[in-house]
Amino acid sequence: MARICIYPQDVAMITGKGIRYGRQVIQDIKVQQGKSRHQLVTIEELCLYLDLPYHQVYAMINPRKPVPHQP
Repeated sequence: MARICIYPQDVAMITGKGIRYGRQVIQDIKVQQGKSRHQLVTIEELCLYLDLPYHQVYAMINPRKPVPHQP
């Protein structure tokens, strides 16, 4: 099953920055999207926030899964 949620470790891996930066990005996205603390952030929301190509980020998070059509 392919993963669509993003965690701070993923943000750190994608950006090449630290885990603390990853936590801050996740928190900023939640504030921007009006999400509660318990709600998760998706790959799509991260890509929109950081202006990254969806298919490349998806492939990094799910290396063995084919990239679906971009939403």
